[in-house]
Amino acid sequence: MLGIISVEKALNIAKKEGYDLVEISPNSTPVVCKIMDFSKYKYQLRKKEQEAKKKQRIIEIKEVKLRPNIAIGDFNIKLNNTKRFISNGNKVKITLFYKGREIVHEKVGMNIIEKFKAKVQEFAKIENDIKKEGKRVFITVVPK
Repeated sequence: MLGIISVEKALNIAKKEGYDLVEISPNSTPVVCKIMDFSKYKYQLRKKEQEAKKKQRIIEIKEVKLRPNIAIGDFNIKLNNTKRFISNGNKVKITLFYKGREIVHEKVGMNIIEKFKAKVQEFAKIENDIKKEGKRVFITVVPK
């Protein structure tokens, strides 16, 4: 801690000791500087950034597609895939898609999606409830 000194004096002290004058906080008054090895400082900053990146987890959104006339076996496979995705820590978007005139029998599709939602609630949390967009119906689930 040298206190408040002029820039020229600080540069002379840094050169004399074989270090650099590094500006730490440019927005404060007076500007805060340190006498240190700049390459070592940059290295430490890079290491901190790498550690922060390691700790981040990227959450993927997986999609499970259903149809109104899905068979029981296929329904169970889709449910097991959803369990696997949730256990891996991913979000899952469950989509029910009506083709052609299947939209006329909307109740059949809504029964399927309600049944799937009830089964999924045992191991996951519903993030977005049932949403309709044209010929598609969506639910988004996340791990508990």
